[in-house]
Amino acid sequence: MVDELLDRLGVTRAAFSSGAHPVHTPIDGSRIAAVALDDAAAVSAKIGRAHEAFKVWRAVPAPRRGELVRLFGEVLRRNKSALGELVSWEAGKIAQEGLGEVQEMIDICDFAVGLSRQLYGLTIVSERPGHHMRETWSPLGVVGVISAFNFPVAVWAWNTALALVTGNAVIWKPSEKTPLTALASQALLEQAMREFGDAPQFLSQVSVGDRAAGQAMVDDPRVALISATGSTRMGREVGPRVAARFGRSILELGGNNAMILAPSADLDMAVRAILFSAVGTAGQRCTTLRRLIAHESVKEEILARLQAAYSRIRIGHPLEGNLVGPLIDQSSYEAMQKALSLARAQGGKVSGGERCLQEKYPDAYYVAPAIVDMATQTEVVQHETFAPILYVMPYREIDEAIRLNNEVPQGLSSCIFTTDVREAELFQSAVGSDCGIANVNIGTSGAEIGGAFGGEKETGGGRESGSDAWKGYMRRQTNTINYSRELPLAQGISFD
Repeated sequence: MVDELLDRLGVTRAAFSSGAHPVHTPIDGSRIAAVALDDAAAVSAKIGRAHEAFKVWRAVPAPRRGELVRLFGEVLRRNKSALGELVSWEAGKIAQEGLGEVQEMIDICDFAVGLSRQLYGLTIVSERPGHHMRETWSPLGVVGVISAFNFPVAVWAWNTALALVTGNAVIWKPSEKTPLTALASQALLEQAMREFGDAPQFLSQVSVGDRAAGQAMVDDPRVALISATGSTRMGREVGPRVAARFGRSILELGGNNAMILAPSADLDMAVRAILFSAVGTAGQRCTTLRRLIAHESVKEEILARLQAAYSRIRIGHPLEGNLVGPLIDQSSYEAMQKALSLARAQGGKVSGGERCLQEKYPDAYYVAPAIVDMATQTEVVQHETFAPILYVMPYREIDEAIRLNNEVPQGLSSCIFTTDVREAELFQSAVGSDCGIANVNIGTSGAEIGGAFGGEKETGGGRESGSDAWKGYMRRQTNTINYSRELPLAQGISFD
């Protein structure tokens, strides 16, 4: 089945059948492909080719660059079903989430096409007569994208669509756990490039590799920007290495996202939002809801409702109409069990969390999503575990709830469910949530591409996708133009 999908998506058989690195599906643990890994020398060669492509592409007018991205969006529309299914096979996402991820790719293409005619600078008044100032934006160079397994194609598209319209070349190192979706996405982009006609060769390349390959990309001064998605541990290594050579980085790292559930909240809405945010993608989203901070007056009721809702969750093969698919691998399962053991030791009451379907899928790791009733926000709660664990804690006053929301190292997504406008406004104020995303009456997951995506603190501080995130892929230049016959100096300086 996977072979057929890759054939349909334009990936050559040699690319997924002749390598030494095995690829397994989390659905049943079986081997579905074998790919070759790039070493540091191969990465360096690809960077060199990308740099040459950049020199050509930066001179192409931005609206013309946008036409390539428009064509890519059309290719994605034609192949949405096949690519979405491949995402399910390789990452374990349910069908709707696989399709949704491809739709994100289409959406960012649409956004970037419009952006290609809106790369605006500024006109600035000058203090000197006969002068004016302006701010312009120019292409940056080679953009290196390092992506994680949980969003194997969308995050690359966020970066690549913007990088291409802003005049850059791209090299993509996907997770070693999900290289097939990367090869397929690259094949679809190459199809769009053929339709486009005169895009430079090697404008976009995939480098499947291990840690050494990633390090080679991170350390190479020819890579102007590294956009890396992954763990906080990874970010602590990547950020300083890029900074040491004065390169740029966009880091999208861990999230330990919370919902404040106020006494005035619509609990029916809240249950639906909690369910999607906490168990979607089997809890393997950076925006997954991991902490529910519930007012003491509604905590027991929401716990009862959630336990009832969790008992009805369909767990199983992600392409067979189930709501929750597998964890990516055994290490994720073991990390979940370790966290639940620590939670029990720290006073938590655990419901769920056990392995499921082991007899049917002995080499895969399906789990029942867990709810942990905690009296306080202990050490284990402050640590992000990439699995479907929801910690539920009480609060009495809104200031206490906001403190709990902020009292973790990560700062990606947050939300409040309330019908009190004062609480909603306080939550989004300067003394409210310290996260990059702060929602009202909507969960922590499911961000649209129109807004800039990213977080604060140990989440990394970078921004991708919408709004003015495009500026991260360009260099800013301030220009002063003298159209007079005089040469006055700024600040009234006389230099006669």
